[in-house]
Amino acid sequence: MSARLDTVFAALADPTRRSILTMLLEDDMAVTDVAEPFEMSLAAVSKHLVILTRAGLITQEKRGRVKWCKLDPDGMRDASVWMQSFGQFEPVNLDAFERFLEQELDSGPEGDETDTAPDL
Repeated sequence: MSARLDTVFAALADPTRRSILTMLLEDDMAVTDVAEPFEMSLAAVSKHLVILTRAGLITQEKRGRVKWCKLDPDGMRDASVWMQSFGQFEPVNLDAFERFLEQELDSGPEGDETDTAPDL
């Protein structure tokens, strides 16, 4: 489950991908419609969609000539359960948690022994 959580949180770490997920809360969207509000190439948006798909947060399917994206709510279940476990202690400071995740992702697999946990 740890690798799955790592993949989901890595996908959620990017603001563009979080925006895409928010857009898909409304309805399924064609890839070109997903890309429209962003100031980046269709290829760049497609890379974000691949990451979200690999994390299990969205699904993509081809309907005729158009590729459609759909939110997969089950994809966030493990992460949601994991985050809720912190609710029994005190509210989680999501900004500090995001900084901690970014720091962990930047440090690579070896990690830095001097890292400290965030003030959650």
